[in-house]
Amino acid sequence: QVQLVESGGGLVQAGGSVRLSCTTSGLSFSSYGMAWFRQAPGKEREFVASITGAGVVSNYPDSVKGRFTISRDNGKQAVFLQMNNLKSEDTATYYCAAAENWRHGYGDARDQDYWGQGTRVSVSS
Repeated sequence: QVQLVESGGGLVQAGGSVRLSCTTSGLSFSSYGMAWFRQAPGKEREFVASITGAGVVSNYPDSVKGRFTISRDNGKQAVFLQMNNLKSEDTATYYCAAAENWRHGYGDARDQDYWGQGTRVSVSS
């Protein structure tokens, strides 16, 4: 049984930092590209970051580039998202996801095979 469990969310002031973790089980972890998505209330889920199985290539949308960093530890079967210089518009529930193949590109939710339950990040201004 595959499980993805996020942690690390909470309330943070604008300009602050948060590090999210996603621990997995039941996956051949290094064979999966990992990604973070987020969904704010009333908005669609959006891509935040992705990283290839070996951890060599990462991608970000312009909205978080330079502020967020995705990393992974294949030995611990975990993926992380370091979020710096947070803004109020970063407030959302953050989800990690695993994809065996990125058929539509590295940031497409349709390609994700497994999802975590999400962790909430609230940024106060």
